Amino acid sequence: MTDLTTTQTDLISQLRAVCGHANVLTHDDPGADLSPWEQDWRKRVKGLALAVVRPANTQEVAAVVKACAAANTPIVPQGGNTGLVVGGVPNNSGTQIVLSMTRMNAVRAIDPANLTITVEAGCVLQNLQAAAENSGFLFPLSLGAEGSCTIGGNLGTNAGGTQVVRYGNTRELCLGLEVVTAQGDIWHGLTGLRKDNTGYDLRNLMIGSEGTLGIICAATMKLYPLPAAQLTAWAAVPSMEAAVQLLGLAHQRLGPGLTGFEVMGQFALSLVEKHYPQLRVPLWQETPWCVLLENSDSENESHARGQFESLLEAALEDGCVTDAVVAENLTQARSLWHIRETITLAQVQEGLNIKHDISIPVSRIPAFVAETDALLAREVPGVRLVDFGHLGDGNLHYNVQAPEGADGQAFLRDNEERVNTLVFDQVAKFGGSISAEHGVGEQKVNKLPLYKDPTALAMMRAVKKALDPQNIMNPGRVLAWHNI
Repeated sequence: MTDLTTTQTDLISQLRAVCGHANVLTHDDPGADLSPWEQDWRKRVKGLALAVVRPANTQEVAAVVKACAAANTPIVPQGGNTGLVVGGVPNNSGTQIVLSMTRMNAVRAIDPANLTITVEAGCVLQNLQAAAENSGFLFPLSLGAEGSCTIGGNLGTNAGGTQVVRYGNTRELCLGLEVVTAQGDIWHGLTGLRKDNTGYDLRNLMIGSEGTLGIICAATMKLYPLPAAQLTAWAAVPSMEAAVQLLGLAHQRLGPGLTGFEVMGQFALSLVEKHYPQLRVPLWQETPWCVLLENSDSENESHARGQFESLLEAALEDGCVTDAVVAENLTQARSLWHIRETITLAQVQEGLNIKHDISIPVSRIPAFVAETDALLAREVPGVRLVDFGHLGDGNLHYNVQAPEGADGQAFLRDNEERVNTLVFDQVAKFGGSISAEHGVGEQKVNKLPLYKDPTALAMMRAVKKALDPQNIMNPGRVLAWHNI
């Protein structure tokens, strides 16, 4: 660690007075290892923090922000550090504070009559789900990192997951927030109201802002009755057009019971089969695409199974499904979902790749995939495409794997910028978004002006400048300061 300035030394002393010596970590501490907070999940970027600060409550967060504002020291909020766009780790300047929210992990209250649960930002998503279920309710946000990601991070990026088709993104699940502003003031907005028409929607402004406007400290989230039955089916489909056709049939036959609709390409599933053969991927060898469907029923399992069987019979008759299996029990259902969630891990085992988290209108996804697959095959011979994602809400993880046997680092160095430009240009052509659920972070901050409506960007800059005039809140993420 380089020598600290007097201002930095004084700031660290102030932060230790607020949070306790053990909860302000620096590189000068004996045996200190800050790498878990400085390294992003994909291990693509490693920064250097001035300190890692771990507050215990909202009042401590407010005091930390006030001290950092007075010292003009940037703050990088961090939850479970599972982000994919380099939005939650410090840069390499050694001047930024990492504000880790993991000590603030309490479930504050459950209101059964209001169907809400209030939790602190550091609450791990899986623990939130369990608290809801133990009280007889469903919290439907579900994603691969739920065992380590936190609700604050989910809100900061407006995470999506596998049940958006029925329940919406994290934004749609949130009713109120407790936020510390860039000046260190506390906004007490933990209302559980579903109707509050008293001005600007500050809650939705904070959600998806990736910590660039304020620090989310707690949230009041919606709960739902537990379904009487949940059934899962795995279907082989002959084309992406057939997958979209099946989605339409599922909406017609299942209505609001359709809570999950995932599509997975053959190569994506082949990686799971290759690196995790114990998972026994069904049907993948005989079809270019597989679909995973979930039906949540408010009546009983018999009713749910009848609906599923009727849907699949109609789909087989129409030719949009060539074969299908319905899980016979919860263990089988979890196994099928585990296959889907393991695609990301299988990619890691296969080697470095270029990730894209994009959204396209569902009706245009087949044409996008066909045209973009062909463009990439022509531009990067031998490239392998890992296509999978949440077809039910138009979100694809359109990932590009290096040719077999190629050096991953060299592939990224020589092709990442070109591939990103090609894919993003195609996304724009088809009326989509270059970030569906992962956020912008640092990774896409310089791409955003090329693909975002200029008037929308001007409004975003005005908001950032008004709420964080010092640019101390996660600077360089979402909006580059030189563009403000």
